[in-house]
Amino acid sequence: MSEEIINEVVPQEEPAVETPAVEEPLKKETKKTQLNASVAPEDFDWDAFESEADIYGHEDKESIGQAYDQTLSKVVENEVVEGVVTAISKREVIVNIGYKSEGVIAAPEFRYNPDLKVGDKVEVYVESAEDRKGQLILSHKKARQLRSWDMVNEAYESGAVVKGYIKTRTKGGMIVDVFGIEAFLPGSQIDIKPIRDYDAYVDQNMDFKIVKINQEFRNVVVSHKALLEAELEKQKKEIISKLEKGQVLEGTVKNITNYGVFVDLGGVDGLIHITDLSWGRVTNPEEVVSLDQKIKVVVLDFNEQQKRIALGLKQLSPHPWEALDPDLKVGDKVTGKVVLIADYGAFVEVIPGVEGLIHVSEMSWSPRLRIAQDFLKVGEEVEAQVLSLDREARKMSLGLKQLVENPWDSIKEKYPVGSKHTATVRNITNFGVFAELEDGIEGLVHISDLAWDKIKHPSEMVQPGDQIEVVILDFDEPNRKLSLGHKQLLPNPWDELEKKYPQGAVVEGTVASLTDKGANILLEDGAEAFCFSRDLQKEDGKNAVVGDKLPFKVVELRRSTRRILLSHTRTFAEAREARAASEAESTKKAVKKINSNIEKTTLGDISDLAALKEKFSKEEN
Repeated sequence: MSEEIINEVVPQEEPAVETPAVEEPLKKETKKTQLNASVAPEDFDWDAFESEADIYGHEDKESIGQAYDQTLSKVVENEVVEGVVTAISKREVIVNIGYKSEGVIAAPEFRYNPDLKVGDKVEVYVESAEDRKGQLILSHKKARQLRSWDMVNEAYESGAVVKGYIKTRTKGGMIVDVFGIEAFLPGSQIDIKPIRDYDAYVDQNMDFKIVKINQEFRNVVVSHKALLEAELEKQKKEIISKLEKGQVLEGTVKNITNYGVFVDLGGVDGLIHITDLSWGRVTNPEEVVSLDQKIKVVVLDFNEQQKRIALGLKQLSPHPWEALDPDLKVGDKVTGKVVLIADYGAFVEVIPGVEGLIHVSEMSWSPRLRIAQDFLKVGEEVEAQVLSLDREARKMSLGLKQLVENPWDSIKEKYPVGSKHTATVRNITNFGVFAELEDGIEGLVHISDLAWDKIKHPSEMVQPGDQIEVVILDFDEPNRKLSLGHKQLLPNPWDELEKKYPQGAVVEGTVASLTDKGANILLEDGAEAFCFSRDLQKEDGKNAVVGDKLPFKVVELRRSTRRILLSHTRTFAEAREARAASEAESTKKAVKKINSNIEKTTLGDISDLAALKEKFSKEEN
């Protein structure tokens, strides 16, 4: 014992003789009492145990150490054990696993469980029984990860509700920490109502249901909406069971789409179709309602099995046709705004909710087929005449052209036959061109009246939108058709050709191409002509070929087909015939002379006559 302790046990004033007799029993009794006493580990005097070797012997220390070790749990590194939370701070969580020291775990590892409190049992992973500072190193995150997949599968099979921590936002949804595994939360599965701000859910703890697992890739999909739907299902059944057609309810605008509005009726949604929002035409539902707006609606129909409810908003107000002027009749003029345009016509809103149709045929006096977009635009204010009115069927037809004069009523005075005008090409067909003289007045320039020369298609001369000079050829008033001509205003090149190439004239030409029936001949000035095969044979008996430059005789000019017919054979055949005829005429004259002088003929003359006769015979042969 130290001197200080001895002084406390045995006072120095007592005689030294009595000290051994009293001290020895006291020491033994004290040691025995300390060894046999049941001392709690936290109350054990370790300082005395380590420093006072005289109080505890070696054997005593070992027995005491063994007794204390039996009060501690055996810790095996890299294993998962259960511990008890003993303290919680903002940065750390202290966990006791029954070891000689407590483990410290970073607080963020428990952020998925905001309800954690002192005394809760948690699973921890033993990373190290003792670090350099003698500290027990534990991890709750690793313990969860080791058992996470088994826990996820158990929760999926049992349908249990699991807690999760929303870590971050990702494309299409959120990333959630469930049992240490990163699970995907689709945006559509966060809540029953549409989510406008996904970031508001980050760093939040929520309850989830595991709805899908991919065992191969270990992908997990969770849903918070599934939990809400289960609760709302009971509410829906109760609400739908109390619904009646025509019942007026109050709800909140939950979602707006291009085809209608979804209204929350207090646990169940109903749809107001865009056609039931207003008696007037609605192009965008946001023109009528806004999100989170409280409105009154009427129940139009519902399906208890499919849990669908059709609602109406316009039905709560009187129909606009009832407010239409009772004195309005056919022939009256009305003013309205174009609200819709289709190819066949335009709808004009006379008063809110009351529309009339202007058919495209009632927009212009022109017989040419056109579309309504050529005349009107959405939003345009127009004046029209009432053509028909059916209040019971709530239909009205209107007309635009009736407010202007029909140009066909004075067509003959304004466009007499033979008059010349400038028209605009509107349409081109295979058989001709439709040209517009003015709005409502169109005429046809047939392909044969476009040019004096033959053309294959009218597009060779004009294009839509071109200005063209025309002459009025004829009228068809009952059918409102007008015949126009263009070539009549141009000089006829055939007149010049007839003067230049009269019938019987001999001209020079080149064989341009051969056909089955003959050859196309190109004349010197570029004019084209034709020569049949029978008229292509040359004087030496051979037929002409492409490229041959030969004289041709104009055989015929066909004005109807604007064709010049030529012949090469006739250029030398007729000359041969002329020579033969000339020689025959000379022979006849000689014979006649001989016959007239035959009486004066002598024997010598007869001899000369015989020789001359023989000569003529040879020439004839």
